Amino acid sequence: MALKITFAPWGETIAEVVDAAQRAEKAGAAVVWVPELHRSATVTTAAMAAGTSSITVGTAIALAFTRSPLITALEALDIDEMSNGRFILGLGSGVERLNLDWHNSRWGKPVAHMRETVAIIRLLIEQSHLGNRMTFEGEFERIDIRGFTRPFTPVRTEIPIYLGGMGPVMTKLAGEIGDGWISHELCSPRYLKEMLSPWLNEGREKSGRLREDFDVVVSAACAIDKDAKKAKRWAAGLIGFYATVKTYADFFEFHGMLDEQNEVISKFKTGVSSDELGDVVPDEMVDALTLAGDTDEVIEKISRYEGFADSVKLSPPTHGLSNPTVRIAQNQIIDMIPKLVNG
Repeated sequence: MALKITFAPWGETIAEVVDAAQRAEKAGAAVVWVPELHRSATVTTAAMAAGTSSITVGTAIALAFTRSPLITALEALDIDEMSNGRFILGLGSGVERLNLDWHNSRWGKPVAHMRETVAIIRLLIEQSHLGNRMTFEGEFERIDIRGFTRPFTPVRTEIPIYLGGMGPVMTKLAGEIGDGWISHELCSPRYLKEMLSPWLNEGREKSGRLREDFDVVVSAACAIDKDAKKAKRWAAGLIGFYATVKTYADFFEFHGMLDEQNEVISKFKTGVSSDELGDVVPDEMVDALTLAGDTDEVIEKISRYEGFADSVKLSPPTHGLSNPTVRIAQNQIIDMIPKLVNG
């Protein structure tokens, strides 16, 4: 398979996350990624860096506006040192409510804010060991750092920065300034081909960069079982979770699934638990929006991204599932990785 196979490990403990990363490394995965929701993306990635030897480690994604650019740059330099140059910094804006209500963080125009944040982080990674004055004055971010020298030689002064995004403007920005782009968990081959790829290409063309210098990473919930019906029910909870968010109406409408989304919203409003919303999601939605089924079916679905993506990030579904079930789903993915890498 031409696609690079990457993996987002899960664990009840950080030790279990690291163990899953080690097994993915042995199986032949190219990258292991960590999201930022229930754990710190950078702390968990650092643990994976310390526990692995050759696989690339990355955040997918770390929240860009909840840390200062300096802290983000220092964490990136530290993880790059721990991994001996195996780190990718994946950043995303998050949504307004998460930034303001959960983190009490800065929030402005997210695309302009992201552009400034990335520029400062790159400046700090490149120059913080030199002792130079480092300044930046933007609409949302500013620094004026004098008298500061990071007294360690960095492994790299250029660490890859990937951006996460789903909307047109942020996706174009990723193509323009990012070293790569990481999709939302809901990213069908058709949506990538018809909507996202043109936006990424427009951004790259703006900065004059070649396609081969940019990494397109597709994220997908992956559920595998000999009983394909059971696997699809495992993956349905993810769709039920996102279908409650009206922000995704354009995405569901693109796939002709607006009625199905509205049905999920209706059930949610009547008091159906978010953990049970997968029961409302039909198999047709699961087939279109996730990688679920038996092994052969899932491998065929992954192949549909070839020609438009460079990498696919596989993660076990978690919404509405018990921890033992998530663990089973994760083990099935790891067992499949050699077939994808060597097939």
